[in-house]
Amino acid sequence: MTYSETFSLNTKGFNDILDITGQVVAVANRSKVRDGLVTVFCPGSTGSITTIEYESGVLEDLKRALERIVPSDIPYDHNQRWGDDNGFSHVRAALMKPSLSIPLSKGSLALGTWQQVVFIDFDNRVRRRNVIVQVLGD
Repeated sequence: MTYSETFSLNTKGFNDILDITGQVVAVANRSKVRDGLVTVFCPGSTGSITTIEYESGVLEDLKRALERIVPSDIPYDHNQRWGDDNGFSHVRAALMKPSLSIPLSKGSLALGTWQQVVFIDFDNRVRRRNVIVQVLGD
């Protein structure tokens, strides 16, 4: 059986990190699938789905690490070509990836105790984002 749902988020951009665990769990529950795989995907090229402990210290650590790896204040060819000054957001999203798969066992996501599913918006402006959750299994 396959079950899919989409939900929307309002984001602030600039590494806005939103805990979407509750929404993903709710979709998995509505699917009625007990054992299988949950895939969470964000369409677009400036957002990412990952897991992290949703705690203010580690969230700030991640933001600082991303700024060191992909600085927002250096020239990007994308900015010169398109003039939208969000080249850094495309590179960050490409490194972090747009999707995540989580095992579903006996109706529960196989997440660790401190592991939450998050959406990260790397763009340089406020956005309305869609997140697709697809559940596959029995």
